[in-house]
Amino acid sequence: MDIDSLATLLHETADRHGPFEAAAPPHDWWDWYAAYMHAREEGNTPDEASAAAARYMADVKHVDVTSD
Repeated sequence: MDIDSLATLLHETADRHGPFEAAAPPHDWWDWYAAYMHAREEGNTPDEASAAAARYMADVKHVDVTSD
């Protein structure tokens, strides 16, 4: 991936992480970023990648965002 594409993906990732960050208990942002970016590189849409990152955080890192 070239630098411009990576920068664009990082910016998108930061924007998409905002809602998770606001709702989640303390966590390492880079874990969510890595899961999101991996999903995007695999061809998932931004919404699908956000869901995949949330699942990863819940299943692997035990950081769960649930509705009351």
